Amino acid sequence: MKEHKPEKGWKSKVHEIIYEADTPIGKWFDLLLFLLIIISVLLVMLESVKWIDAKYHRTLFVLEWIVTVLFTIEYIARIVCIKKPFKYIFSFYGIIDFLSTIPLYLSYIFAGSQVLLAIRAFRLLRVFRILKLVRFLGEASQLRRALKASRAKITVFLFAVLILSVILGTLMYLVEGDEAGFTSIPTSIYWTIVTLTTVGYGDIAPITPQGQLIATIIMLVGYGVIAVPTGIVTVEFGRQGQGKPKQPDGNNHFVHVNTQSCPTCAKEGHRDDADFCYKCGGKL
Repeated sequence: MKEHKPEKGWKSKVHEIIYEADTPIGKWFDLLLFLLIIISVLLVMLESVKWIDAKYHRTLFVLEWIVTVLFTIEYIARIVCIKKPFKYIFSFYGIIDFLSTIPLYLSYIFAGSQVLLAIRAFRLLRVFRILKLVRFLGEASQLRRALKASRAKITVFLFAVLILSVILGTLMYLVEGDEAGFTSIPTSIYWTIVTLTTVGYGDIAPITPQGQLIATIIMLVGYGVIAVPTGIVTVEFGRQGQGKPKQPDGNNHFVHVNTQSCPTCAKEGHRDDADFCYKCGGKL
């Protein structure tokens, strides 16, 4: 006689739709959410264009309310369908969801709070959550590991660039002086960093041959400054390998992880063979 598995409750079904990306309905939800985020950000941009806002203000206003209500429903659903809602509320994405949803409501409660409507652009950060989709998860996880593995090298490199900027900025202050706009060492360091990063605002420029020679050297060094961190991350990225996202186990072997989210604390990145959450110990 076959055993019948108990049917999932509505909270489990909602959790599977909202938090999971390895199911067909979960993928569709994430894709729809992605489109909604893009539409929301486009609305914010269009409202900032005065002639568009003046001509289509009511249409943009209605569309923004529709989007906000949908985001509100999604936010409440995320809270309701997990056993420890505060884990989500005070998580990074939970705070982003709240900040990107509340401004439109506040504009009706507090006078002058319309300036907060620009915070709705934070919704674009939610796109990173959509990257948990199976087809993007491997690449996103690989890039994250590459950046983490190269952070020490990049930190040392940035300190070296900072020291170089201080030395060259001080030298330019001594060579050029007030007449060329190098009125202080901090101002000269600012010019050095702007030149080193190949931005070149043009608000300050050397006028002496010695200063122009130093500026030429800084510009040439600037190209190397751009290439070095890119090379560091690229090498680490290549070392991470291809395929499904992986994380080390207790024996320093790498195991596959999936998009499954804990129904208790909403933590993601669990191993394929895991039955319990590695964060709170809840049943997956």
